[in-house]
Amino acid sequence: MQDYDEVTAFLGHWGHFQQSVFFLLCASVLPNGFGSFSLIFLTDIPRHHCLIPDINLTEDWHQAIIPMEMVNGKLELSRCRRYRLDLVKNLSTQGYIPGQDVNLTNLEQEGCVDGWSYSKDIYKSTIVSEFDLVCSEEWKQPFTSTVYFMGVLVGSFLSGQLSDRFGRKPVLFLTMALQTLFTFVQIFSSSWTVFCILLFISGLGQISNYVSAFVLGTEIFTGNVRVLFSSMGVCLAFAFGFMMLPLFAYFLRDWTSLLLGISLPGLLYLPLWWLIPESPRWLLSQGRVEEAENIVKYAAKKNKVEAPQVIFDDYNSPVSCLLRTANIRNTSIILCLVCTGYFGLSLNTSRLHADPFISCFISAAVEVPAYITSWLALQYLPRRLAVVSILLLGGVSLYFIQLVPHGLSYLSITLEMVGKFGITTGTALMFVYTAELFPTVLRNTATGMCTTVSRVGSCIAPFLLKLSQYFKYLPYITLGTLAVVSAFTTMFLPESFGRPLPQTIEQIEKQPCLQWLQKKNPLNAKKLVNFN
Repeated sequence: MQDYDEVTAFLGHWGHFQQSVFFLLCASVLPNGFGSFSLIFLTDIPRHHCLIPDINLTEDWHQAIIPMEMVNGKLELSRCRRYRLDLVKNLSTQGYIPGQDVNLTNLEQEGCVDGWSYSKDIYKSTIVSEFDLVCSEEWKQPFTSTVYFMGVLVGSFLSGQLSDRFGRKPVLFLTMALQTLFTFVQIFSSSWTVFCILLFISGLGQISNYVSAFVLGTEIFTGNVRVLFSSMGVCLAFAFGFMMLPLFAYFLRDWTSLLLGISLPGLLYLPLWWLIPESPRWLLSQGRVEEAENIVKYAAKKNKVEAPQVIFDDYNSPVSCLLRTANIRNTSIILCLVCTGYFGLSLNTSRLHADPFISCFISAAVEVPAYITSWLALQYLPRRLAVVSILLLGGVSLYFIQLVPHGLSYLSITLEMVGKFGITTGTALMFVYTAELFPTVLRNTATGMCTTVSRVGSCIAPFLLKLSQYFKYLPYITLGTLAVVSAFTTMFLPESFGRPLPQTIEQIEKQPCLQWLQKKNPLNAKKLVNFN
């Protein structure tokens, strides 16, 4: 069977065709950057306390009606309690002065029966203030993010299956349409339940678009351009989108305006349908040789090189299922472990700095050197060595946060950002690693499945951050442990450095690691051979 890279070598690596597809695919990923983390601002909790109706109270009682409580060693106004309004009104009418004539510690309290008053110092509104997701309803705030990531989880799985069956290009544009349309429709949510349903559907297309663009580019490009695209191209586009988010949020302080601002750019991508081609590798895997040749000949025309009359004269690729053997399933799970900590650290950005916009920008900016590092590692280092080293750096940095003295907050932020740098670099490396290990016929399914499993971790990340209420450093210890465990499990993966992308199951079976696995489990190996 012919090797795709050798057959299409006459195109060159970086002609006009590759350049246009490279930048168009990267542009399609930009909305994922600001869409994925918009919940940082949409679900942020403004300062709030019980609403006091417009009744006749003295100024002293207006100031004293909200009790004080100790929070993290500081006295703050209670967010969920107030002194009983009828008692306060009676005492105010009689001329009693709080703290002098009345001992407030003995005064009966009640919940916020009239609602809450929210600070507008930072935001005009968020979904927390819109739907009162505080006090007894506070559990809904992290659960909102979980609903979103559940949508991402389901979308990642379904899009991988659909992409391997119907093509990379249709699924790319379907998922882009989903995320754009349903992000816009969320503006009209009449309740938290409606908002979550629409958010779930929006999540179906969010990261699925990224995965489809990633796989499409990985299969179109060859040589160093493929490494550049899969490490720096789409990843930096995602990071730049993430860095644009605080700019959107700074000027659009209302949650509906922010949703409108991040959804409208999706309309600009409709014309890309006529500019981005289908993957020739995928077309070949489906036996659609003539269509694949037409795309390659079009690429040759744009690159101003002459294509052979017949390009693919001996090309067939049996459609098989990688996931039918326990060994491959286990490999996929190992590949996914590393992604879990990324969203935990990204969603924690509002706690980095007093200004949430600066916090978000810092967290996004760290991703730029992370992706540049991943590109350099992919160019010069074996995959296992690169992933293990960078994950150990990230995990150990998170462990060290608990050792920082209380007054050195900037050192804690630095260590957390080093941790995010390591985990982000590891995530980028693992996406490339996944694409290199699996054959064309199931590359999108494999990448989608790995993304699906990793999103199980992102679903619990919002609640994991709440563990800080019991022990301040518990989230960092948990994420650090996960990074270290992922580093050691990565050592059991096969090496793919310097090898061409596999096209079929037969090529996968020739890898040394799988030969070792077949020796360890001959029964499954026999089943796989018979299946093919």
